[in-house]
Amino acid sequence: MTRDELLHIMPRAAAQADSFVLPLAAAMAEFGISTPQRQAAFLAQVAHESDQLSALEENMNYRPQAILDMFNTAAHVRFTPEQAELYGRTPAHPANQQMIANIAYANRGGNGDAASGDGWTFRGAGLIQLTFRNSHEACADHFGVPRGEIGRWLRTPEGASRSAARYWQENGLNELADAGDFVRITIRINGGLRGQTERIALWGSARAVMGAA
Repeated sequence: MTRDELLHIMPRAAAQADSFVLPLAAAMAEFGISTPQRQAAFLAQVAHESDQLSALEENMNYRPQAILDMFNTAAHVRFTPEQAELYGRTPAHPANQQMIANIAYANRGGNGDAASGDGWTFRGAGLIQLTFRNSHEACADHFGVPRGEIGRWLRTPEGASRSAARYWQENGLNELADAGDFVRITIRINGGLRGQTERIALWGSARAVMGAA
């Protein structure tokens, strides 16, 4: 994959392309993302998840209603309306992103409570954003990165690319790409089909570039 091919798939990635083209190619080779079909699906999904390589950490800059919609479910009410108003972005104040992450991700995936700060420390990072202490530490152990350094490493081109490719392989996404099941790939990454229109458009570009059309 060349820089020009990468930019044809991700035209907004000009500032990051030189830093990512080799790490992405190496990560795909390392984790069996080795056919045009697999590569096209992988590149389309990481393009969407990372806003075309520009966002390597989770953005918690939510409005109050978005906080309630994103993080509250019938089974788990993580934010009261008063907390959402206090910490969410309003005309009166910016979002308190650290508190949003600490409450949203408290007592989940190996994280401590909201006061521990784990939600912010272990918020999503990488091209396919790994979230929670357990996921960060498992990634650190797999790649031989000190656990205290994993957050920084996930925000580098190498770490972002290799962690995403490992996630892809371990979650059976090569096999779904072989089957052309792009919907199930999105659900496995996203938990739903958020952003699917853009993902499909990126997939079309990637398939043309990688010769998978």
